[in-house]
This record gives sequence, C-alpha cells and structure tokens, in this order.
Amino acid sequence: MTTYVQIQINNDPRLKRFIRENPIWYKYLNRNPDNFKLFFSEMKNKYKLNTSDKISKTMENLSLIESVLNVLK
Repeated sequence: MTTYVQIQINNDPRLKRFIRENPIWYKYLNRNPDNFKLFFSEMKNKYKLNTSDKISKTMENLSLIESVLNVLK
C-alpha cells in the first residue's frame, strides 16, 4: 500500500472503520493502489453517504415532520 493511501485512510475515520470491517481491502490496495477510488466508493455505498442517499434521508425526515404536524392539527 502506498504512503498516500495509508495517509488517506488514517485521516478519515470512516475509511479506517470500513477497512477494518472489510479486511479484504488490505489485499486489494496492497496489490493495486489505484483501487483506492473503488474502495472509497464502496465505503460511500455501505455507509449511505452518496448524494442520492442524503436526499432520500431528507425526504423521509420531511415526511415525518409533515405527519407529526398533521397529527397535531
């Protein structure tokens, strides 16, 4: 694993947690450090950090607030 990849993983607690939960990524990143982008996207997918996931979560929260307001009427 290159120094750059190690620094990136150590600086981001989400990446560190993801690689510890999925140790197969140690092998993939050691063999080919260019897989870091794939590693990062897998982490975002698992922890639902994509833009679409954030929008969906916001919509769910708005729906919940709307239902609470309807009950209060």
